Amino acid sequence: MSIDVLGIVNNFKLEGDFIYSEVYGCGHINDTYAVYFKRDNEAPIRYILQRINTQIFDAKELMENICLVTDYLKDKIKEEGGDPARNTLTIIPTVDGKLYYEDSEHGCWRIYKFIEDTITYQSAADETVSRNVGAAFGHFQKQLADFDAKKLFEIIPNFHNTRMRFDALKKAIDSDVKDRAESAKDAISFALEREKYCDVVTDKLGTKEIPFRVTHNDTKLNNILIDPDTGKSVCIIDLDTVMPGSVLYDFGDSNRFGSNTALEDETDLSKVSFDLKIFKAFTEGFLSEVGDILTDTEKELLAFSCILMTYECGIRFLADYLEGDVYFKTSHDTHNLERARNQFKLIEDMESKLEEMKEIVG
Repeated sequence: MSIDVLGIVNNFKLEGDFIYSEVYGCGHINDTYAVYFKRDNEAPIRYILQRINTQIFDAKELMENICLVTDYLKDKIKEEGGDPARNTLTIIPTVDGKLYYEDSEHGCWRIYKFIEDTITYQSAADETVSRNVGAAFGHFQKQLADFDAKKLFEIIPNFHNTRMRFDALKKAIDSDVKDRAESAKDAISFALEREKYCDVVTDKLGTKEIPFRVTHNDTKLNNILIDPDTGKSVCIIDLDTVMPGSVLYDFGDSNRFGSNTALEDETDLSKVSFDLKIFKAFTEGFLSEVGDILTDTEKELLAFSCILMTYECGIRFLADYLEGDVYFKTSHDTHNLERARNQFKLIEDMESKLEEMKEIVG
């Protein structure tokens, strides 16, 4: 879809004159562009322009959440002696002081400062990277430990309510609106056999055992900007799903992604396994930051949370496949089914290694 980039960026308080834009990143949800501006006698400056997916998000609530969290983080970063301009996202306001711009076709756009001299990883390169990533997400939790989660909108209600995700899958199976259930019989059977996983966390969420915390809710390795020289975190990005949740969601989802020996799009399932060395390194980094603030129940369920979040992601991919690919971006008709099978293979491997994972956490 062609867009009038110049017409959009002219509505924001930006430095210099617009030069050009290009598609950027590999996100599943929002449309993302790098936009370049020329400044007198200085190197061009980049910004990140994104069209917010308003089929999923309420743009106003989303941006208010991000603003509250990043403002709070900037104060924490200053206290720690860090650089607020690099260590968290900076929202560029519109010319009339708003957090996003709505165009004539009701498209909602936001702009962040581009954080230069960083890289992202699509898979954990080694144990040092994994340990640093664990410390980064643990530190994010630690920084927000005193933030009042009640201030935030639940931007996607029941986002990690595994029971509701399971019920949605059953509905998709029964409806089979795209006549795809037959081609997914193996994946459907796998998912239904593990219904027992659904309520382990949700039944205790909001109690003293598993309290609500401000959580990122999408702690994939590629949502951290990393210093290419030190391998350490510079900034955690993609704050769209920051809201009240469980620390188990963040820990489990990060290992679902980072400890998989293959990308989640890999179709050769022989390449998919759970790397215990990467998991151990991540756990060491994570608990070095938050080990003293977690409850006993949270600690007990850390290893299981990796299975839970992989299961939840897998049944979401599977339900989206059955419904006709209405949520996740896909490149071909069976893309979501392939992703689901990938996640289910990873679960099988984690199930066989669960006792070792518990020993590592202990």
